[in-house]
Amino acid sequence: MREGREGYGRGPGERAPARGVLAWDRTWRREARSAWRCGLALGGVLLLADLARGSLDAARGICWAAIGAALVAVLRPVRVTAGADWLAARGLLREHRVRTDLLTQVRRADGIAPRLVLRDVGGNRVELDPGVLAANPLLWHHLETGARRARERGLLREGAVAMAALAERIDGEGARAVLRASGLEPGERPARG
Repeated sequence: MREGREGYGRGPGERAPARGVLAWDRTWRREARSAWRCGLALGGVLLLADLARGSLDAARGICWAAIGAALVAVLRPVRVTAGADWLAARGLLREHRVRTDLLTQVRRADGIAPRLVLRDVGGNRVELDPGVLAANPLLWHHLETGARRARERGLLREGAVAMAALAERIDGEGARAVLRASGLEPGERPARG
């Protein structure tokens, strides 16, 4: 019966998460594969073009491979996981983790790519795409539960507006998904019979 509990929410081909992990970004593998495909495609096209011109040598081949690898590094998404009272974001080189029940700040950094910045009492900091939380309700649940505890303790003094805006967005997207699944599009009125 143990397999049923650990396997909950896993799609075909997905491995079980590490011990202590209760929620993870279910779209990460697909996005990471896309990053690899783009990097390999760019490196391959550059190599083939140089080969067709007859100017390919070892130095140029290494250069094109390095450009493809750099594209993979830029496009590879951060892997977000959550457990009991913590949330972590693993980048290319290291993992950043915060205690969600000890959060002191939740801030939204807008720009080309909007980011959610979380800080805890230990000075730890995690930056992640708010879309990851919208696409993964379990991650959002763990963050929201921990942030609520931090707010009740009086620790979370900055971030109520950011959390409320994010909750509204996620709840709105969830409601629209339910309406779509039931055959009712938002703004559409059911037919009376």
